[in-house]
Amino acid sequence: MKAIAITIIVLVLTLLVSTLLFAQPGLPTAPAQAPIDGGLGLLAAAGGAYAWKKLKANKE
Repeated sequence: MKAIAITIIVLVLTLLVSTLLFAQPGLPTAPAQAPIDGGLGLLAAAGGAYAWKKLKANKE
């Protein structure tokens, strides 16, 4: 009888502790999206102008 009581106590404690061990926080929220605005457009325009200048200089 004593072995059965110890087995039941160990089983109940194992089940209670396992829920604490496997608990995980929720999933993180989606990251904030960075806007692509005028800065990237100006950088692309400057790169295009530089490439056009280099191609024009190579033809001459």
